[in-house]
Amino acid sequence: MPPQVSAARVQTLLGSSWQRSPVYAALADALRRLISDGRISAGTRLPSERELTGRLGVSRTTVTRAYDLLRERGYLRSRRGSGSVAAVPHPTEARTDSVLSPGGGDDELLDLTCAAPVTAPGVAEAFEAAVSDLGAFLTGTGYFPSGLPALKQRIADWYVGRGLPTTEDQIVVTNGALAATAVVARAIVGVGDRVLVETPGYPNTLASLRRGGARLVLATVHPDGWDVEALRSSLTRTRPAAAFLVPDFHNPTGCLMPDEQRAELGRALHQGRVVTVVDETLVDMVIDDVPMPASMAVHASDCVLIGSASKSFWGGLRIGWIRAPHARAGEVIAARLSLDLGAPLVEQLALTHLMDQREEVLRFHRDRLRTSREALAAGLRDLLPDWRFTTPSGGLALWCELPEPSSTAVAAAASGHGVLLAPGPSFTADGTHERFLRVPYSRPAEEMRRVVEHLAVAWSEAQETRRPGRHPSVPLVA
Repeated sequence: MPPQVSAARVQTLLGSSWQRSPVYAALADALRRLISDGRISAGTRLPSERELTGRLGVSRTTVTRAYDLLRERGYLRSRRGSGSVAAVPHPTEARTDSVLSPGGGDDELLDLTCAAPVTAPGVAEAFEAAVSDLGAFLTGTGYFPSGLPALKQRIADWYVGRGLPTTEDQIVVTNGALAATAVVARAIVGVGDRVLVETPGYPNTLASLRRGGARLVLATVHPDGWDVEALRSSLTRTRPAAAFLVPDFHNPTGCLMPDEQRAELGRALHQGRVVTVVDETLVDMVIDDVPMPASMAVHASDCVLIGSASKSFWGGLRIGWIRAPHARAGEVIAARLSLDLGAPLVEQLALTHLMDQREEVLRFHRDRLRTSREALAAGLRDLLPDWRFTTPSGGLALWCELPEPSSTAVAAAASGHGVLLAPGPSFTADGTHERFLRVPYSRPAEEMRRVVEHLAVAWSEAQETRRPGRHPSVPLVA
């Protein structure tokens, strides 16, 4: 049976602002927004016409006509034995695929499809040192399938410093975090297994899991964070084999899961015997002076962690890693060998040097990101005051809620002004969240004001046309 939303919950989500004439059209439009925003997930069974009639205090004809209008527009489907089920009119296959690409070389183009900081000081020097170190390895084969021992020890020490006892043999170095995700998925997820994932979430992870044959179970992350009770309910109802989570400056919302929620969710995952996979690639992107919660692995014993140098140091390193529980290290290494035989040696040597400069590099990123974040937020408040967002204490982007579900149209219009953005549906597996737009602040502060000026024009154009936009084929890197 599909998940179901109660009439009482629908009434709460609707509020009272929809009550205008004609009532059936207003009700249909309000329900359409709830579905397109993801507040009612695609695939959710809506209340029967009789139940909603009684709860809203309207006529049966009003609800019937509203549901009929939603069906005509593609937001509702009727299934035998399942009643009326929420849907999104644009199928997932019609949306742009997430193909990794570094983007074009146009200096005037502001490409914000990639939320990643620029190179930090010391990277060039680290590569020079790596080349100098290379001679000691040239008499060997050059293969390090689980990673360079010196780098693995540095990574293990970093976890120990975060209060998570870790030994070198728990670390597997990979070609970036997405490769780490593919390795872990191959190790623990079988074809047809249910996997709990967040929506919105990182699209390349969703695509990797889906293409590996997993059946995705969607758990909504709201602009203000996670509904742990809903997550517990979903775990009980669907019994997934694994859960892939991003509790540290979640991409794209920027939310940071507090310790108490991690503890509660960790207990639920342990009780359900769910293998927890946590993407910590953004854990270093702390901007404000806030205490960081303990790693999710503290609360979920069977927890696999994924890390990366891309955000902390530089995306060009293409080095990620896996921290696996001792009991799973063997199967993770076996899965890794079925995909490739190791990450490039020079990059591993360079990162080994950079790990010794970690705090200096992170201070550079934090100062720069703080300035860019403030410039973007100030510009949005000035030129787009109707856009709503919560300023995160870290991460790389603002998750903006638009007054209308038109992020695809805005992104399409913005591309005409040299600003490339990923609309809300790019971050979902079901095409929802059309009201949201991710706006990274990873570019220099002086560019962020120009971004907002272009966005203001794009928003105006999208409002004037009032037609759904067709988003250009722009790959989403990070």
